[in-house]
Amino acid sequence: MDLLPERLELPDGDFVDLCWTRNTSGPVIAVFHGLEGSISSPYANSIMTAIQNRGWRGVFMHFRGCSNEFNRLDRNYHSGDTVDIAYLIKTLSQRFPETPVAAVGYSLGGNALLKYLGEYPQLNSLSAAVAVSVPFLLNVGAERLNQGFSKVYQRHLIGRLKKKMKAKYRQRKAPISLDKVDSLNTFRLFDNQITAPLHGFRDVDDYYDRSSSRQYLKYINTPTLILHALDDPFMTSAAIPEDNELSEKVCLELSDKGGHVGFIDGKYPWRANNWLEQRIPGFLTHYLD
Repeated sequence: MDLLPERLELPDGDFVDLCWTRNTSGPVIAVFHGLEGSISSPYANSIMTAIQNRGWRGVFMHFRGCSNEFNRLDRNYHSGDTVDIAYLIKTLSQRFPETPVAAVGYSLGGNALLKYLGEYPQLNSLSAAVAVSVPFLLNVGAERLNQGFSKVYQRHLIGRLKKKMKAKYRQRKAPISLDKVDSLNTFRLFDNQITAPLHGFRDVDDYYDRSSSRQYLKYINTPTLILHALDDPFMTSAAIPEDNELSEKVCLELSDKGGHVGFIDGKYPWRANNWLEQRIPGFLTHYLD
């Protein structure tokens, strides 16, 4: 997909890289990716294409350090990081004051988006939002990823995180000790030794407690759709919020199948149907068109 790049300078002197669809009019949809995702992630290309085909404008935001270039500051990004999301949405509202703006978040990006909506229920300017495959309770997700076949996903993701950390600090002094980084083979270990101290948390439990989105759902004042599959290998049913934890603006749709950011169906593998390409724009259109 042919996209237009933009570098957004942040108030703290850092930056995030954006990718825009080529439509020049219509509502604006901000898209936030999952852990170690990028515009190259299959779901990213899929939703950006669907947004463009609707005649809307899509803007995909890479979290810090996720656009094949290291960010300037020592801090990176994490599951509860709402600062850059808030700044992008504020920027979009200022650029397009008469245009509806919505947001879509996947996995980590969905968790951060829901947390942002709950933190700023009256101040955010979004017309609607969608969150997909959200790790509502980070401690539960970390436990699940250390069990059974889910360890395959854990090994892959942590391997990428460790490789990136070592490369970033190969020619600059690290603010935290990386001596034992190679031995950090679970999310809980990695988040306790790297993520938490790097981003100002006391320890891994403090990080998980403060960054999990489930506690914020009851405060959301923006029409919001949450899509979650019961067979998500990143999560167990214990993390799924109860109805009484949701504000009246939040709709939680649970599917028996769908995996993690999957939701692919169809009779034949070579003619698979990406259900998210239909459901997400279908929900947003009620608030944008």
